[in-house]
Amino acid sequence: MTIIAPSMQKDVYKEFHSRAYHPQVSEVYANYTSRSGKLSNVADNNTVAFVGLQYFIKSYLQEEWSVFFNADKHSAVAEHKRILSAMLGYPVNVKYLEALHDLGYLPLRIKALPEGTLVPYQVPPITVVNTKAGFQWLTNMIETVLSCENWPIQTSATTSVAYLKVFKEYARKTGLPAEMVPFQGHDFSFRGMFGKQAAAMSGFGHLASGLVGTDTIPAVLFAEKYYGANVDKELVGCSVDATEHSVTCSWIMEGEIEFFRYLMREQSPHGVLSVVSDTWDFWTLVTEYLPQLKEEIMARDGTLVIRPDSGDPVKVLTGYTLSPVSDEHKYYQSQQHVEEYAKVNGYEAYCWQGRYFSCENEHTTELMPCEIKGLIECLWDVFGGTKTSKGYKLLDEHIGAIYGDAITLPRQRQILQRLMDKGFASKVVLGIGSYSYQYVTRDTHGSAVKATSVVKAGERVAIFKDPKTDSKKKSAKGLLKVANVNGALTLFDNVTEHQEAQGLLEVVYEDGKLLKETSLGQIRARINRQLETQEQ
Repeated sequence: MTIIAPSMQKDVYKEFHSRAYHPQVSEVYANYTSRSGKLSNVADNNTVAFVGLQYFIKSYLQEEWSVFFNADKHSAVAEHKRILSAMLGYPVNVKYLEALHDLGYLPLRIKALPEGTLVPYQVPPITVVNTKAGFQWLTNMIETVLSCENWPIQTSATTSVAYLKVFKEYARKTGLPAEMVPFQGHDFSFRGMFGKQAAAMSGFGHLASGLVGTDTIPAVLFAEKYYGANVDKELVGCSVDATEHSVTCSWIMEGEIEFFRYLMREQSPHGVLSVVSDTWDFWTLVTEYLPQLKEEIMARDGTLVIRPDSGDPVKVLTGYTLSPVSDEHKYYQSQQHVEEYAKVNGYEAYCWQGRYFSCENEHTTELMPCEIKGLIECLWDVFGGTKTSKGYKLLDEHIGAIYGDAITLPRQRQILQRLMDKGFASKVVLGIGSYSYQYVTRDTHGSAVKATSVVKAGERVAIFKDPKTDSKKKSAKGLLKVANVNGALTLFDNVTEHQEAQGLLEVVYEDGKLLKETSLGQIRARINRQLETQEQ
């Protein structure tokens, strides 16, 4: 990985700003805010999960800048001067950086809401201001990297919270034990992320919500390094013994029944074992092989999890909605009539003379009875289970299902609702991949850093932007205060210095020091409390 000096972690144009601010400006005050959910990947979303600032402080403001301050002055600025001079086409003046090196610390004050707060749009969770005159350029110099390092974690955490909320909702509705919920959303996004650091950052956002299932090892390391987590003392993230297609294919001569037996008897006789099951013929495995293995599965000390990995996840797990009309109804004299009825009334399949057909495509496709039922019902038919307190079927503890491909938030709700409609509790694990966590941008929640106040010639001046060509980019104005009004976080702008000091934003970093630290456990607990409040 290329080592980038902290002074160069910015847009090139900011090099000019140390000279471009009005000569009488001595302080610049800015904020980080998620402005709009217009492009949100979460339907009807109104809050963003605020996490990631402590990582930014520890990694960038402390670790990386310490290299700058610990080097001799010439070495500290030489590479910066070489690169920026080449890019701008003239010898850049680095006296402003030399002055910072002489000072020996970053003269910045960062105030923030507690990490784990679900923050409404238009309410800033972070404000930044320089603490020493002459370094007014520093506040917005770090804008680029502050945005770059914070919006992805917050966006992933917001997505993860959305998944968690739906899992909680259906657990309540169907009586699924609440302790199962944190394991229902599993992070499978590592291979699809934009590099290993992005995987670690996004993976931490997944864990921050309270979901604990993950295959992203760097996310657990991230939590330990920056958020006081300790895998020896708490459940940070977890996974299970699991196979992939290459492993299954290595048993191509012996077959899947022998493969399952080998795994259960010799390699994973205890705990959760997840086996990818659609390498060849998924429905044959479900309807023929699993019944043959039933006694061994039920005798095993743990849960065997069946993992389909292709097809439509909604239908594979929950089956097809079946039209009540068939050839038994005398009014419908032909298969075409039955199919038309099914299509008009929104059904996905119909029965004709004891055979099942999909009516979703232009060409009629025959379906097997197991496809009509879906995996969960098929597993129930073989292994049975119990009923929850709400009267819904709960698969036996020795068997389960996970689907780790093509899951989205809308599909999650579809799957859980359709299981509920069929009388099943929401006992299923869904893999959350890079589509959910990386098919986003900074615009997903309109996240931006903007300056709103300066001190000029000793007087505080409120500043703002209000483009006539785009009213949505209008910024707040002046000093900012965040307060709780009737249970809702609310922004008050253009307030006095005294009022700003009374708000909920607290100093977490000042002049090189982290003053207020939080942990993964505290973040999870904070998110959980807010979700419980929303449920009431």
